[in-house]
Amino acid sequence: MDLTSLLALPFSSLWNAVIYILPFLAVMTGIVFFHELGHFLVARWCGVRIEVFSIGFGREIFGWNDRHGTRWKVGWLPLGGYVKFEGDENAASMPAKEAVEKAAPTSFHGKPLWQRALIVAAGPFANFLLAIFIFAANAMFIGVPVLEPVIDSVQAGTPAEKAGFRPGDRVVAINGEKIDDFQDLRRIVSQSAGRELKVVVRRDGREVELVVVPAEREVPDGLGGRVKVGLLGVQHNVAKDVSYRRKGPVDAVAYGTKQTWAILSGTVTYIRRMVVGEANTDQMAGPIRIAQYTSAAASISLVMLIQLAAVLSVSIGFVNLLPIPMLDGGHLLYYLIEAVRGRPLDQKAQELGFKLGMALVLALMLATTFNDILHLFSK
Repeated sequence: MDLTSLLALPFSSLWNAVIYILPFLAVMTGIVFFHELGHFLVARWCGVRIEVFSIGFGREIFGWNDRHGTRWKVGWLPLGGYVKFEGDENAASMPAKEAVEKAAPTSFHGKPLWQRALIVAAGPFANFLLAIFIFAANAMFIGVPVLEPVIDSVQAGTPAEKAGFRPGDRVVAINGEKIDDFQDLRRIVSQSAGRELKVVVRRDGREVELVVVPAEREVPDGLGGRVKVGLLGVQHNVAKDVSYRRKGPVDAVAYGTKQTWAILSGTVTYIRRMVVGEANTDQMAGPIRIAQYTSAAASISLVMLIQLAAVLSVSIGFVNLLPIPMLDGGHLLYYLIEAVRGRPLDQKAQELGFKLGMALVLALMLATTFNDILHLFSK
């Protein structure tokens, strides 16, 4: 290696880091902003005084005050954000002691239970609305790729052959869900390894019901690793029937809602299977692998990166709804207990819950980062 190549190495490594980090930061910052904006807008609508709106944690890089006295700022650690209301002890919205003893009318903790629950739930639901908007805009202006759900070939020795699938079969429904696109078939099958599926196909002008159990297979994830999915053993000629169809505003919103729900239901299914031991935890992605995904998407196109942002927005909204103190779902759990008991949990119980929640969140972050490192070295 000559001197010029040696000098170029640090710049090459720096450029590779930039390629990974910039798309990741752009996507995550946008998602976090909309999440916190959900909390912010509903809180302001409820008359809560907002002290800080922060993107990132730690020391402030820059910021400004608006006419309502809210400090808008950007912190040096960009992985997250928060909205701090009047009466909050910290960024996790733990109530300050004085807020518990005598809450001001403009403080978060002085508001009725239903308003506090609405403010907390607004963050995750803002993530879901963002995803719906992205999917809907894509459907309106670019169009949705549609593959006719027709089976062109059946592989020998696969679950599809054993169940009686034939070339030319048109899939009508799976477990009662209507199938309009071959991608819907792929989505359901990939999430259903080892589970029985009742598939209705149209064959020679009549409908036939087939029962099949997709096999579990490891397939490449596109980034050098492998993921476990369900496979049926049928193929479709993509070049033959693919088309892009633009949707009107109403249909586009319906499509965006359907896509968002599909991601949510798929996530719930994976977690359920993981809890009962039917799925491994190695598919849980942390910041390193998400950075890989955003970099790969950005290298394809801006549209692909924005589509990935929609998927990540749904995932982040869902994670925040988990009933873990420190997360929005943990606050909602506290409010549910308060509604049942007629009074909130005492301060010590809440503090203990937040500490346990913090430990659980940190453990989850460490586990996903460990998975990311294993995934990275497996390449």
